[in-house]
Amino acid sequence: MILQTLVHYYEALADRNEIARPGWANTKVSHALEIGDNGELLSILPLKTPDATGKKFLPRELELPEAVKRTVGVASNFVWDNAIYLLGLDTKGRPERAIQCFEAAKDLHLQLLGDSDDPFAKAVCAFFASWNPADAAENPIVAAIADELSAGGNLVFMHKYQYPTACPALKAAWQRHYDDAEDGAKMRCLITGENVVPLAVHPAIKNVRDAQGVGAAIVSFNAASFCSFNREQSLNAPVGKYAAFAYTTALNRLLADRDHVVYIGDASVIFWAESAEKQYQDAFMLSLNGAGNNDNSVSDNNIQHVLSRLAQGKEVDWNGVPLNPDNRFYILGLSPNAARLSVRFFLQDSFGNFARHSQEHYERLVIAKPAYEKTDDMPLWKLMRETVNPNATDKKSTPQMSGDVLRAILTGGRYPATLYQAVQLRIRADRNISYRRAAIIKAYLLRNTTNEALKEVLTVQLNDQTTYQPYVLGRLFAVLEQIQDDANPGLNATIKDKYLSSACATPAMVFPILLNLAQKHLRKIKQHMGIYVNDSKQLTALTALLTESFPKHHTLEEQGAFQLGYYHQTQKRYESKNKEENPNE
Repeated sequence: MILQTLVHYYEALADRNEIARPGWANTKVSHALEIGDNGELLSILPLKTPDATGKKFLPRELELPEAVKRTVGVASNFVWDNAIYLLGLDTKGRPERAIQCFEAAKDLHLQLLGDSDDPFAKAVCAFFASWNPADAAENPIVAAIADELSAGGNLVFMHKYQYPTACPALKAAWQRHYDDAEDGAKMRCLITGENVVPLAVHPAIKNVRDAQGVGAAIVSFNAASFCSFNREQSLNAPVGKYAAFAYTTALNRLLADRDHVVYIGDASVIFWAESAEKQYQDAFMLSLNGAGNNDNSVSDNNIQHVLSRLAQGKEVDWNGVPLNPDNRFYILGLSPNAARLSVRFFLQDSFGNFARHSQEHYERLVIAKPAYEKTDDMPLWKLMRETVNPNATDKKSTPQMSGDVLRAILTGGRYPATLYQAVQLRIRADRNISYRRAAIIKAYLLRNTTNEALKEVLTVQLNDQTTYQPYVLGRLFAVLEQIQDDANPGLNATIKDKYLSSACATPAMVFPILLNLAQKHLRKIKQHMGIYVNDSKQLTALTALLTESFPKHHTLEEQGAFQLGYYHQTQKRYESKNKEENPNE
């Protein structure tokens, strides 16, 4: 199903001439080998262009013949390759291997172009006939940029300032070679359903983060136990040349588009609409990652407004293209696995349903915000950061949990328990209930709990009417901390640093101690009558809401209610302080 949808995506792009044809691919090239009519090397021209910042130079992308699949064998690309193949330049301390690679390139080009009368083709053949790979390093043109060539960038032939794609003879020679029927028995292609000779090795998938640089396979069998009927390599899952080209070309295009790739844990997440309009990807990217500092890219559209209209089944204009909520939308997560790729998840639904589930997720996250938080957006990557030690070198969340959370958001399913547990662990370790951690707790309990009494405290602002005991105890702890701060301002370690975790999990062991301590603090601030009266009133009001004795233990859900009570009460305190300091706001 995954490969079929990718083939359909390729065909939608091909219908608009927005993607390479079978046998061709966009290839990154760093230099051009300029050759004369007699095959002499005239110069090596740099093709790199500056990026948007102007600080970094990137290889130029050219449409060139499709790359061969290389493992440990020797196989040359046509009219382009690295310096080892086209020049025989030894860049790895293996001169015999470099000569073998050059000879392979020479044989391929003489085979395909040897009978051609085209000047470009004759120049290429003359170059291979006259070039001596053993002397490559001594050539002054090569020696001048030997370090750059050794870095491994690709080279392409150039004749009279023309690239191979401008030469009909070269293009026709390659297309004939590519279209030649494969040897072997025909089988039913699992993607198109046609009887074809299947490919033994599919083109490589590139740009999956942390995967092998030369590319990896999504269809692969690496042990005899995975095969049947003596079919080796990818013949055990027969796919024709066209289908293999189409799905790999589409997948490589999606992965190369860095503006529309999201990294969740170890997964590279890509997404596309069945109709192949890029605007669907733009809207989804912003809904998932937030606008951040690129609010101008949203134009007049508000992300939440767009999600709301799509969730209602209404079309939305996005940069001149109407987003249809009924359009099919696909989301694929790929992770590296040696020379292969693992499919973390594959989700498909209407674009409107994905928008509706995303909107519901963001609504569950809404909670009272500290004054220093300037934005309301909570992109997934920020939420996942709350599960990781902020001092850790690698701030990636666990791959399994990240994928499960994304799946829950986009399908409307229950959040994984690992998310809640990871947040609880961070709160115990850091003794800090931050804005986003409180939001995660609220969203998790709203979606996952069946406890109706608990749901009444899962509010945006403070609920000062409830008597739900864990929530009231969380509020009480915040007031006790406030009393301590009023009595001893500027303490390095407060009761939150010493007792938050134990008060949350085992209230009966801690609260008698804290209440006794609070009485001492109140006596200390009695000389400040206004503060004393305010603190005493809050303490009395909250203790009056306690209808039961302190429980010995809180469940994990009750601990979440405690933490929300603490968070809400603390935000209410700072909200009041801000109003006193800024009465005009």
